[in-house]
Amino acid sequence: MADHLKIHPYQASPPPKPSAPLVNSGSYPRSEHGDPEMQQYYVRKAAPPRKRRCCTCKRCFCWTLVLLILVVLALGTLAAVVYFVYRPRLPEYSIDDLRITQYNLGSDNTLTATFNVDITATNPNTRIGIYYEDGSSFSVSYTGTELCRGSLPVLYQGYRNTTVIRLTLTGETADAARLIQRLQAQQQTGSVPLDLRGRVPVRLRLGDLKLSTWRFLVNCRLIVDSLSADNELRIRERNCRIRFRL
Repeated sequence: MADHLKIHPYQASPPPKPSAPLVNSGSYPRSEHGDPEMQQYYVRKAAPPRKRRCCTCKRCFCWTLVLLILVVLALGTLAAVVYFVYRPRLPEYSIDDLRITQYNLGSDNTLTATFNVDITATNPNTRIGIYYEDGSSFSVSYTGTELCRGSLPVLYQGYRNTTVIRLTLTGETADAARLIQRLQAQQQTGSVPLDLRGRVPVRLRLGDLKLSTWRFLVNCRLIVDSLSADNELRIRERNCRIRFRL
């Protein structure tokens, strides 16, 4: 009888281990599902879309800046045209006469004063008229203390016109005993400084066009010989300046 055949189990040799891992274990964090070397795919979270608000703000700023530049250029061009066509000049003011009709100290130490001032206003412009509007204010003060106040009448001054305006200023100053003493001592020197200040709202007329309201600021420095009632004062020095504001 033939020898019995012997069957031996086949043992396959184990596959060789790879020399390097397929996935670098140091490039991915370890998760709760195991070693990242066994993960086949790595899902990367997509970044949220970038907002365009910043670009919109920059665009609005650029358009606003361009519009502002255009407005400034337009105003500059208009001002240049007005200047070269009309040649505007500020009016001139001078104090011609100053008279005190009331100047007395009451029993309650209240000083009552009334000044009459003659102002010569000259408009040197050949194409610009001046409307003197309601709401003007003039005052006379001594060393910062106001003595009296008044206003100009409403009038129109035409081209190259000179007008004499009579201005009446009245006022009362309380507790004026020390003020009177200082004024009396100052009169001994024959030189009393006074300040005449005014704010005059005006509207300019350029041909048939009437502009919006401007303000003339008048500042006159006067030196007179004395202060007394019913006496025409002698003005030793006078200096008037004028500015304007929109």
